[in-house]
Amino acid sequence: MIEQDRGQTPDSATLTGAGATPSPGAESLLAELEAARREARESEDRFLRAVADHENYRRRMDRDLAAHIRRGKGELLRGILDLADGLELAARSPTDGAGLRLGLEVIQRQLAALLDKEGVSVIAAQGLPFDPTVHEALLVEEDPSAGQEVVREELRRGYCWCGELLRPARVRVARPAHPRRDEPGPLGR
Repeated sequence: MIEQDRGQTPDSATLTGAGATPSPGAESLLAELEAARREARESEDRFLRAVADHENYRRRMDRDLAAHIRRGKGELLRGILDLADGLELAARSPTDGAGLRLGLEVIQRQLAALLDKEGVSVIAAQGLPFDPTVHEALLVEEDPSAGQEVVREELRRGYCWCGELLRPARVRVARPAHPRRDEPGPLGR
C-alpha cells in the first residue's frame, strides 16, 4: 500500500515498495513527475523574479519622479529668489517715487517672464464677453448700450496653467438692461 505524508509527493521507493524494482510504466510516471516538479520550481522562480523586478521598477519610478519634482521646484524657487532679491533691493534703495515705480515695473516683468516660462498664462477679460468658466463676476451692472454680458473691468487677474484653470479672473460685468415686467419685451409679452 502506498502511504505518504500530507504535502509530500511519493518517490520511487514508495511507489514500488521497499526493495522492489520499479516497473517501466512507473519509471515513466516518475520521470514525468520529476519533470513537472522541475517545471513548477522554474515557473515559481520566474514568477518570484518578475514580482521582484516589478517592485524594483516601481521603487525606481517613485524615486525618479520625486527627483524630477524636486528639480522642477528648485528651478521655480531660483526664479522666485531673483524676484525676492529685486524686491529687497527696491525696498532698501533711497530713491524717489519714480525710481521705486521703475524698480517695481522691472520686478513685474521678471515675474511675468517667470510665469510664462512655467506655462502660466493670463486669462483675457477686459472688454470680452463674460465667460463663467474663466471669469468670476463680483459686480454686475445693467447697461442699456450692452448687447450682451461684457467684462467692463478686471478686478483681479485670472490665470491658467498648461490649459488648466488656476484661478478665475474677478470681474465687473455689464449686461443688457432687462425690460420691466409691465413693458412689452421683444416678443410683445
